[in-house]
Amino acid sequence: MSQRPQPRITDDNRPHWEGAREGRLVLPYCEACARFFYPISPFCPFCLKAPVAWKPVSGRGRVSSWVVFHKAFYPYFADRLPYVVVQVELEEGPRVNGNLFGLDPGSIRLGLPVEATFEREGAEVTLPQFRARAAP
Repeated sequence: MSQRPQPRITDDNRPHWEGAREGRLVLPYCEACARFFYPISPFCPFCLKAPVAWKPVSGRGRVSSWVVFHKAFYPYFADRLPYVVVQVELEEGPRVNGNLFGLDPGSIRLGLPVEATFEREGAEVTLPQFRARAAP
């Protein structure tokens, strides 16, 4: 089996990946305007202040978009077809992407409640992913 494409871990995103390795979804937070944001940046995209803090988020949210892949663009994904990549609007506001596990692709719908789960990819990398959850 081929290796899964790996994220590039840098000083700017290291807290995110360290949190994932501990089973927590951690995102940048601007203390000046009290907002979480994503994608990761060394300054706030809303008020342009720096530096930013890193804080855990709930990992709960709703599907705001998705795509079902029926072709493996990397050999690693060939035995996972079809697989789903979702965009999730977190309860805290930011939208993040990840695979959706444990649900037939035909059952996905806009607003589907999901929660973060974590998939270990070796000693250094754990990937935040999502699974469906029961609506409150």
